[in-house]
Amino acid sequence: MSARSMSRLIIILLVFGYSCSPKVVEPIIQEESQPAPPPPIESNTDCTTLNDLSPTLRSTTEDAFVLYRDEVRFKNFDAAKPLWKQAYYNAPGSNGRVTYHFDDGIKIYDHFFKNESIQSNRKMLADTILSIYDKRMECFDDDGTILARKAFNSYYSYRNFVDEDELFLWFKEVMDKKGVEADYFIINPYSRMLYDRVLDEKIIPEIAHDIAYQIFDAIEYGMDNCENEYCDAWDVINEYSPNLLSGLEGIRGFYNCDYYMKRYFNQYLADSTDCDNVSEVYLKMVWASCDPNDPRVMRLKAAKEKECYVAPPPPGPLKLAYQALNEGRFKESIEYYEEYIAESDDPIKKAEKQLIIAKIYYAHIKNFPAARQYAREAIKNKPNWGEPYILIGKLYASSGPLCGPGRGWDSQIVTWPAIDKFEQAKRVDPSVSTEANKWITQYKKYMPSIEDIFQRQLKEGSTFKVGCWIQETTKIRAAK
Repeated sequence: MSARSMSRLIIILLVFGYSCSPKVVEPIIQEESQPAPPPPIESNTDCTTLNDLSPTLRSTTEDAFVLYRDEVRFKNFDAAKPLWKQAYYNAPGSNGRVTYHFDDGIKIYDHFFKNESIQSNRKMLADTILSIYDKRMECFDDDGTILARKAFNSYYSYRNFVDEDELFLWFKEVMDKKGVEADYFIINPYSRMLYDRVLDEKIIPEIAHDIAYQIFDAIEYGMDNCENEYCDAWDVINEYSPNLLSGLEGIRGFYNCDYYMKRYFNQYLADSTDCDNVSEVYLKMVWASCDPNDPRVMRLKAAKEKECYVAPPPPGPLKLAYQALNEGRFKESIEYYEEYIAESDDPIKKAEKQLIIAKIYYAHIKNFPAARQYAREAIKNKPNWGEPYILIGKLYASSGPLCGPGRGWDSQIVTWPAIDKFEQAKRVDPSVSTEANKWITQYKKYMPSIEDIFQRQLKEGSTFKVGCWIQETTKIRAAK
């Protein structure tokens, strides 16, 4: 493999090679080539340097710098550790310029961390690693890149030993300091932490809103200004972060009209005669309090009236439900639909309204478990109806960013139960075969590769339980 190919592979793995659970990772390090620190010329640090030491101590410390690097090069970490400590603690500022000894120290202690099973010892090793990051930032100016690396590695490797609030603030400090030029590798974990903290009510929506827009600006800048293999990394980020953060659309006012127009108006243009599509996009604009006189909103409204015309229902909960839905009052609409369902004795009508509720939860409130619950209720009332199965399949297929990093194993396996539902829709209701086949064709290519399956010592055709919120047993299949 060429150096360029290897560099590209490392960057891609760095961005999406991790699941939601923390995993051990290696940061991208640009190693300095000096075999030993040269004599100091102009020091860039206030920390103790070799020049500050007595001649005898300086000589032994310089030797330690040389000897520990030889041991690290051959992965003799047991021998490297005491030598590194001697060099590091005697002269943390090295020659006043080079900083590779900090990276080497992290590499040494991370080796012991990975091979340690006792939790108390793992915590001490993690604390030492984080202290090395801190010492580097104390000794040498940091534009935010070292803090970004500290946050990234803490998220994926040492998260069980780091305070979550503090970790989030590290990411935030990097973003505040570097703005649109923030390091690409922090975007996905920062987005995930933001999403989780909003749902857990650990951050107020107003602050979360500002952070989300910071992230979007950084992604747009990165996509526009990337070069070579870094563009692949930004492509992965652009697939994951915006899709994950779209899950916060269920909070009214979290995103403004411009956000919805930018994200969804092209969705309408792609299928401007499909009622479900037209209605979904129009109601998003209503939800966002877009100007009703905006030509695009007027166009959507006219399309909805044409493609989705329904005779006005008689006075009662159903009419109130329609009114609330068309005004973007989704939760009120659900309440009225539920009232209608409770009063109805017709299982078919019940099923139809339950599917409407499921679609509201899916498209607007962004509550996937609730959407599935109502789709399942619709199936109970109308067993041979394919549409609820298709909706559940779309729920599963849309869960890549929720259940994994957007690409890779944890995000790909959601396609298995999704395709199961599309296939089931065809079996129970041949009238939906065309739509079901469309989705099957689209998502088959996103299934895991045969290599990924083999690496996990699994076999095609075997049963497999997909976790996350899905919790369904399915069959292992490889992308064709």
